Amino acid sequence: MSLRIATFNVENLMNRFDFSGFRNQLLQDRALSLFQIENEADYRHLERARMISHTDDARQLSALAIAAARADIICLQEVENIEALRAFEYGYLFKMVGHGYREKYLAKGNDMRGIEVAIMFRTETAYGEPIEFVSMQGHAHVTFEELGLYNEALAGVGEKPHDLVFRRDCVEVDLKVAGRPVTIYLVHFKSMGGARNGLPGRESTMPVRMAEAAAVRAIIEARFGPKAAQKRWAICGDLNDYRERIVVEGGIEGDWTFTPVTEDIRTSLDVLTEGGFCENVAERLAPLERWTLYHTRGPQERHLCQLDYVLVSGGWAQKNAARLPQIITRGQPWRTPFPPGQSPERWPRIGWDRPKASDHCPVVMELDVL
Repeated sequence: MSLRIATFNVENLMNRFDFSGFRNQLLQDRALSLFQIENEADYRHLERARMISHTDDARQLSALAIAAARADIICLQEVENIEALRAFEYGYLFKMVGHGYREKYLAKGNDMRGIEVAIMFRTETAYGEPIEFVSMQGHAHVTFEELGLYNEALAGVGEKPHDLVFRRDCVEVDLKVAGRPVTIYLVHFKSMGGARNGLPGRESTMPVRMAEAAAVRAIIEARFGPKAAQKRWAICGDLNDYRERIVVEGGIEGDWTFTPVTEDIRTSLDVLTEGGFCENVAERLAPLERWTLYHTRGPQERHLCQLDYVLVSGGWAQKNAARLPQIITRGQPWRTPFPPGQSPERWPRIGWDRPKASDHCPVVMELDVL
């Protein structure tokens, strides 16, 4: 008996309009910035029309990406609320997979934008085994001090001992699959952002991600004890971190080169995987196949990297040593350069930059529940 688990940063699954771009050009969509808009009332009309049109295409493509994963359980990031998730599943995903993801759960976390982690799952696996919800617990309330995580690195980036660890949450979801316990940890770590205080964005935000990873590990160890790595659990989500990347060089004509580079710094991923605590199953793929996002700030800064993870407990991963994950890339926009032999047939209506399924790719792993 096997179970397919996926994670997908669905990119701003919202059910509200944002009109702040009228007063702050940095928040204004580039399409509207091409036009002279005389007053806020006109801006609101145009923004509604733009957003509805863009969202319809994007969500059709997001649904195609989820359908392609064929997951029994899918963990999502950047979902505003349960109403948005229900509307998306009913209006878009249902048209592709039918009565699939009837069970949906979301917990309110700490994100200032209101983007949360969520989970959807089927009532039974593709093999007919029942999936039952047992319980869900959030950890958005925990502080650095409570978990003994406060240190000089956090102080150096302005964090205080009583500040909250998680920028969104770590949501612990207990399920039973054919009567056997499975625990999923839903996460979305702090984003890298831009440069701050003379430091690159990744460097200035790394202490928070390191603390988030240490907190997730501490939560699992407190739950399962000394033999935690041997239990049946997975950490799923967007870590906003990587320990290797594929440097992309070349031009728009397609004469790309792809060079794998391993980072020489300790990352939040290392905090979670060291000592065999869990495994990044994507590392079972070839180095040029492990990416889930294309990052670019122009020709001088372009790379593919993995930000999205299904991290499987060490013992569970060992019992599934022969299995490989799948990364769904067909929803990527045409501007994303693909390494040799990887150019997929993209879905209809994919644009140069948008519409797209998301800026991230879903990752899916099939695991025997032994």
